[in-house]
This record gives sequence, C-alpha cells and structure tokens, in this order.
Amino acid sequence: MATSCLSIAVTFRYFLYTFSTVCYFVLAANQNMSSFATIFMFFFFFLNLPFSNSLLKSPPINATLRRQPRQLSVNYYAKSCPQVESLVGSVTSNMFKEAPASGPATIRLFFHDCFVEGCDGSILISSKAGSNELAEKDAEDNKDLAKEAFEVINKAKAVVESKCPGVVSCADILAIATRDFVHFVGGPNYQVKKGRWDGKISKASRVHQNLPQSNSTVDQLLKLFSSKGLTPKDLVVLSGAHTIGFAHCKQFVNRIYDYKGTKKPDPYMDPRLFKALKMSCPQFGGNVDIVAPFDVTTPFSFDNAYYGNLEAKLGLLASDQALSLDPRTKPFVQELAKDKHKFFQDFAAAMEKMGSIGVKRGRKHGEFRKDCTMHHM
Repeated sequence: MATSCLSIAVTFRYFLYTFSTVCYFVLAANQNMSSFATIFMFFFFFLNLPFSNSLLKSPPINATLRRQPRQLSVNYYAKSCPQVESLVGSVTSNMFKEAPASGPATIRLFFHDCFVEGCDGSILISSKAGSNELAEKDAEDNKDLAKEAFEVINKAKAVVESKCPGVVSCADILAIATRDFVHFVGGPNYQVKKGRWDGKISKASRVHQNLPQSNSTVDQLLKLFSSKGLTPKDLVVLSGAHTIGFAHCKQFVNRIYDYKGTKKPDPYMDPRLFKALKMSCPQFGGNVDIVAPFDVTTPFSFDNAYYGNLEAKLGLLASDQALSLDPRTKPFVQELAKDKHKFFQDFAAAMEKMGSIGVKRGRKHGEFRKDCTMHHM
C-alpha cells in the first residue's frame, strides 16, 4: 500500500511539474493556441522519463580581468547603507511572485555582466541615441535577455537610492539580486561580498568573444573560463545554473537537424529528447518565441538534476552535454550528480569567485550611477 501511494505521489508531482511548465511557457510567450499545442506535445514525450532521484529524497580576452581581484567585503555598506540587502530583497521577493521568469533571467544577466568587462554593471547601460557604438545590452548575444531582469535591477536601484542616495553601485545590486533569486528557486543562500564600482565602459563589440556559446567545445569553454581566472571545476559548477531557465530553439536547432555539419541529429541526445525537440522546433520557419527548459526533469527547481540529465544524454545545449563526455570535466559532472549538498556548497563558492572578476574600484575606472542605465555625469 505504501509503495502504491509513493508511486501515485511521484506521478502526480511529475504531472504538476509538466503542467506548470506548459502554463508558464504559454503565459511567458503569450502564444496562441497552436503554440500551446506545440509546447504541450514537447512535454508529452517526457511523461515516461525516469524521474529525478532528488524529488524522492528530502528536502581571456581582456587582460585587465586577470589581475588579482580587488578586496570585496560582506560588510562594505555596514555604515553607509546597512539595510541594502533588505531593500533589494523587498523588490526581488515581490518581483519573483509577480514574474517568476525574473529569477533565471537575473542569474543569467549577472553571468553576462561578469564575463564582459567584469562584474561592473556595464550590461545595464542603454545605448546612446545616434552613437556609432552600441552598449553591451544591445549586442546580438544579449538581445534575448529577458526584460524582467533589467526591470528588477532598476526597481531595486530606485528603492536603494531613496534610502541611501549615491552610495550603492548597480553592480552590487545585481550581485545581491542574483543571490536572492538563486535562493528563491531553492538554491543556496550564500553571503554576497560587496564593494564593486560601476564600470565606465559598455561596448557591444566586446561581448561575443567573452561569452560561452551554445555550441562551444570544452576546449573553448576551458580557455574562456581560464581567461577569467576560473578552473575546469568552476566551469562545471557554474554551468549548473542551467538547472533552471530556458533556451530558444535557435540555440539547439543544429543538434536536431545538422550536428556538426553531418545533416544528422546529435548522437549524444536521448531519442525521446530528440523527438520532443523536433516537434517543438522545426528546422525552418518555426516560432521564434518557443523555448525549452535546460533541465527537462525539474525545470523550476534549483537542484543537481541538471548533472544527472547530462549523464542520461538529456542536456539541452551541445555545450552542456559536452561536459559529461570530456575527461577533463566528466568527473565533476559525476560527482555533482550524486551530491546536491556539495553542488550547493561549490556553487556558492564559485559565484563568489565569479563575482570578483574584473572588479572596478576608484574614479579612474569606476563610478556610482544613480540611474543604472546611464553613465554618471
């Protein structure tokens, strides 16, 4: 009897994940009924996937970035703005309730900021009208960053400015908000070191070569992460942020129809995943708003299921799946797939490390913006 109850509970819980994901996609993309049908068919094929064990258990590029990180401190604003984290938290908690997509969107925004010019809020700058040089935000690689991420930082900045004018940087607000969202979706609640100044440079031309691509090889990923002072383990741990969030078809369509120019699908993709993705993403003329979850088993839960998915050939992006195949990264995937607690510990440490990339201090390289979208005048 107990076994039957457990089976029913797991099945029902899986149904809730599937149904909520479908609803989320429809609401987020505001699609018509044909799009709804397409998305529903995507998840229909996952009803027979083995459910994640975690649910059965209790709950280089820029030489300046390679310098030793400047000193940051958890208590940086202890005297000048001691309530900064609660102020930011009042905004992030409300935003998460109103728009859950703001969680993975803000985490991604922080990654994109830190990897280009360092963690300096340069991704928040808007391009100047008539300028020959676009800002980072408008680079091709950043065009599908969700507006909710920018919105939550701008709202948090306004609240902080009302209590502590001219004191807290946009870069630090982004770092705090990212930690908040990691925690809200079930991840570790780590401390955030602060003291970053906002950067003075924001150029779209510096973005592409500084960001991982969906089809990057492990060699390319290791080289890029090394240029930021990050190790192979950091690469695997930080990739675990893909335990939540979604990707558009364009980021993985080649895996379905023309893997590495073979005109065939990626052989390292589970046939059921292939079938579901093919239903959602036609080779040509598909709906550009259709998305699929990075983590097909627990898409809304920050856990270590991402790594188990890689072992089962259920990684969405080629760059993710490659981590489970390369001998330099595979051991970390295997280790983290077995231990959620270790993943949380390692992720918190890696986020602190990444949050120290290219930190700006002093008026020569930095500023404190009152409006995160504009350089301080």
